[in-house]
Amino acid sequence: MTWDQMQALMWPATQETFQMVGVSAAVTVLLGLPLGVLLVLTDKGGLLANRAVNKAIGFVVNIARSVPFIILMIALISFTRWLVGTSIGWQAATVPLTIGAIPFFARLVETSVREVDRGLVEAVQSMGGSTWTIVRKTLLPEALPGLAASVTTTIITLVSYSAMAGTVGGGGLGTLAVNYGYQRFETAFMWVIVAELVIIVTAVQLLGDFAVRSLANRGRTGGRTRLLGRTPAGPATPDEDVVAS
Repeated sequence: MTWDQMQALMWPATQETFQMVGVSAAVTVLLGLPLGVLLVLTDKGGLLANRAVNKAIGFVVNIARSVPFIILMIALISFTRWLVGTSIGWQAATVPLTIGAIPFFARLVETSVREVDRGLVEAVQSMGGSTWTIVRKTLLPEALPGLAASVTTTIITLVSYSAMAGTVGGGGLGTLAVNYGYQRFETAFMWVIVAELVIIVTAVQLLGDFAVRSLANRGRTGGRTRLLGRTPAGPATPDEDVVAS
């Protein structure tokens, strides 16, 4: 296979990989972030401590994380076909990708949020801050570097999963690797695909590391939570003005 033939195949496949990873990552962050925060809030000693709810959520998350992705894709074929109208292509691959990544990301979020200084939470709570205020203006801002690292790790995992999705017609670079590198014994093409995946993962990691460093530096130079009792203009409101970031 010539280089021109490789290029003609790889560009559309690369676009499909970016599309399935991008959509899956966006939905994963949208759903996994509140799920991870809820795991912290409902745990023992949390702001919304509820053992039954915490155990139920944790059980579901653990079950979902324990299923190998290749098995999850096969098990969700009927659901995927019902949801998007097909079980092949990058659109179909986003369904198992998202379902597999949400519990993974939720646990990473839980770990990041747990690292927030408990004293800050107690200080805001003692000044009348509601649970929503504490989450929005203390827990999430203080956990931003860890959350950025969690997003980076999740995207890299999704890239790996997207390549695996090629084994069941998920599209993208994984499908090329299976159809040409494995079935047609195009070894050179296989290594070109591997090299591209390595470049993509490296780029994501570098961008993620830069984001983590920037957020961490911002925290050290005044971006950390500041507790305000009163402002020059008058008394602070309990929920909105107790914490300013």
